Amino acid sequence: MEPERGPILRQWLLLGVALVFLNAAVTFQNVWPTPWITTRHELSIELALLLLGLALYAEVAARLRWSVPGPRVAAALTVLLFVLCVSRYADVTAPALYGRPVNLYWDAQHLPKVVAMLAEVARPWLIAAIVIGAIALCALLATAFYLALAQVARGLRARASRRALGALAASVVAAYALGHAFGLSSQYWFSLPVAATYRDQVAFIFEARAARTGRELPIEPLEPSNLERVEGADVLLMFLESYGAVTYDSPEIAAIVAPARAELEAAAEATGRELVSAFVESPTFGGSSWLAHSTLMSGFEVREPGNYDLLLTQHRETLPALFAASGYRAVALMPGLKNPWPEGSYYGFDSILGERDLDYRGPAFGWWRIPDQYSLAKLDELALSGPRSAPAFVFFPTINTHIPFRPTPPYQPDWSRVLSQHPFDDAQVAASIAQSPDWTRLRVPYAQSFAYTLHYLAGYLRERPGADIVLVLLGDHQPAASVTGVDARWDVPVHVITSRPAIAASLRDAGFVDGVGLAAGQQRVGSMRDLTTVLLRAFDSGGGTPGYGASEDTVSAH
Repeated sequence: MEPERGPILRQWLLLGVALVFLNAAVTFQNVWPTPWITTRHELSIELALLLLGLALYAEVAARLRWSVPGPRVAAALTVLLFVLCVSRYADVTAPALYGRPVNLYWDAQHLPKVVAMLAEVARPWLIAAIVIGAIALCALLATAFYLALAQVARGLRARASRRALGALAASVVAAYALGHAFGLSSQYWFSLPVAATYRDQVAFIFEARAARTGRELPIEPLEPSNLERVEGADVLLMFLESYGAVTYDSPEIAAIVAPARAELEAAAEATGRELVSAFVESPTFGGSSWLAHSTLMSGFEVREPGNYDLLLTQHRETLPALFAASGYRAVALMPGLKNPWPEGSYYGFDSILGERDLDYRGPAFGWWRIPDQYSLAKLDELALSGPRSAPAFVFFPTINTHIPFRPTPPYQPDWSRVLSQHPFDDAQVAASIAQSPDWTRLRVPYAQSFAYTLHYLAGYLRERPGADIVLVLLGDHQPAASVTGVDARWDVPVHVITSRPAIAASLRDAGFVDGVGLAAGQQRVGSMRDLTTVLLRAFDSGGGTPGYGASEDTVSAH
């Protein structure tokens, strides 16, 4: 008989603990909406296959008097299981926090920017603490894997435990195979294989690279529009970062946002303007705002970065170029732009106002630094005030409602003071900057950031009661799933504020409703691409006529 080391009961107990740990390390689930994890009563087919292979090898080695798996094998398997564990974490956490699975091909390209953002925003001691904590966690996890695998290796040396492990692993593999082959309920005892994530990622990389070299997008011209209904008016297209349908669908969020939204409606009415609203479906969720921006401005549905890259290689009509051709100055107001933006020339902007051009000298509010209220006030000074040769078409993606929604700048009712070097009282600034992000509780900060946004927009309307503007307020995408919850719809609100009745009437014909009241699942006028057509029809002197331009099915049958 083969010698047993240590008390038998203790050996079996340690082996059981090791197996439970190894299984939990590759089957855990996310605790929504946090970055934390929890264990589930699921089995890992990958661990079962690994144990079965080790048990078979150890059995053959025992018969042929070979050496059984030792420290080197345990070290190699430690690396393998560590990689599987990290992949599992990304696989279950990304959908919970961002509303979509991780995509290494596209997401890896943005990692340097994320690191740069964190390095600039976070304090040095916090960055050091995060790095040290990450290293310590990795070391602890690797040590735990090695110790567990070493215990399994010891179990493989004893005939009884080796054969028990082999039988257990074979039973699990057989149950998994039968469950998938015959659709038995046993398949639901298993966690999704982590290796499938790598398989899908590698397949997508090959597919994406092939697509980038051999695929072209169809050229689809914009809806014909003479823009006569907006002639002489400034057109402001404001993409409100992360303004999603959740601001209506979630009672908790709606309770905070609704009063500010009502204030915006009251400000429009008090200044002689009409406000109409609808939902549209965004091409993205929880991020990648540029996909929504490019979809609306090009009239082509852009749902993935690969299509975005291809779009920029083609010559096609865009909203800024269309307005410029009609005598407008096409202006991109981008307070979050810290680096050159070559895409601006593709869209046809005459000028691009980035962070440096705005010359903000007030207190910084996090990574995004510049209050959106300041950017809007500066736009007035730079492009919308004084003698002008032409009206302006302005593209303005806001920044203060970007995750983590803190700190939210204070609102300054004295708009003349906003442009000064001391735009806010010191106490207001201190209270705002003291708001530290809580990544596990984002709903209230999210809602408060939009209360601020709608508040300053209402103030802007009251500040310019006689200004001839067409203001399009549009969400780029829903916030991350840590705010919306799982399986949230991709809809975003759109509000159009104008003193030109014909525009509002055309939008009502397309499915918009008066005011800001929208019901879940109703008043959707289609996709972001459809909205381009709806707006161009509303801006055209013949817009709204049955049979004109886009088909009725495109814009009103949703």
